Amino acid sequence: MRESLDIIIPVYNEEECLEQTISRLLGVRENLFNELDVNFIFVDDGSKDKSFAILKEYAQKYPFIKALSFSRNFGHQFAVSAGLDYAKGDYIAIIDADLQDPPELIKDMYAKTKEGYQVVYGKRLKRRKESAFKKFTAFAFYRIFDSLCQIKVPTDTGDFRLITREVADAIRNMPEKHRFIRAMVPWVGFNSTPLYYNRDERFAGVTKYPLSKMLKLASDGILSFSTKPIKFIHILAGFLMLLAITIGIIGLFWYNGFLLCLISGLILFIGALQLFAIGTIGEYVGRIFEEVKNRPIYIIKEKLNI
Repeated sequence: MRESLDIIIPVYNEEECLEQTISRLLGVRENLFNELDVNFIFVDDGSKDKSFAILKEYAQKYPFIKALSFSRNFGHQFAVSAGLDYAKGDYIAIIDADLQDPPELIKDMYAKTKEGYQVVYGKRLKRRKESAFKKFTAFAFYRIFDSLCQIKVPTDTGDFRLITREVADAIRNMPEKHRFIRAMVPWVGFNSTPLYYNRDERFAGVTKYPLSKMLKLASDGILSFSTKPIKFIHILAGFLMLLAITIGIIGLFWYNGFLLCLISGLILFIGALQLFAIGTIGEYVGRIFEEVKNRPIYIIKEKLNI
């Protein structure tokens, strides 16, 4: 029996890219035809443009083009998760629809699995036409994440990767609501290796990951895989206690306007840190609240060829 590959493509307002994306994916399917049965699983994340209408047209022509449509915009990580839930292939690839990650590399990723790897992830050497700010924030995030979390997430990577059935099944058994898939994959283990490439600029349109979504994804990653922020609060509290005692001792022997300003500033500073500490703890409590409600992480409105 021939092995199969499912390619998951999350889509959000990508009408300008979709036809070119599908064209290149069809080329990948043709190149792998002698080795694998290849299916595409597009997950429309509540697009407001004609993305799903385009997918409908292609799904009518090609039975191997499958599509899910969310009832609203749930988010990129949930779109990928839905694709994993419906993928049945021996291998599963994940790639965005904007063509920044070349679909043609999926064949090279598949070749790597024949060397004994269960995870092959794309590692970026260059990021063409991306702003210095975005490059810096991505660089900083991975280094901060690495220092806070025991899970080693490869730097300069995204969700572009190919995994085996065993890895996909392990991730499907992780039901958390705040999902950070590029950390969930290394958490489950298995042999992994990078595939180096230069990332292209978007084929068309604008990024669907503005600063607000980038910050949310970063916080989901850190707070889902580390308790060090809470431990840091304990260390900070001890430091502030020592600082307060030191200033109190100094105040016994030296009192003037400067010391009064120093104490006033310190009170405000401690108040701000207390609010920060409460907010950090609140983030963890809020995540517990989301988990215990046990709501579905996405709702599907329509299915095509599934």
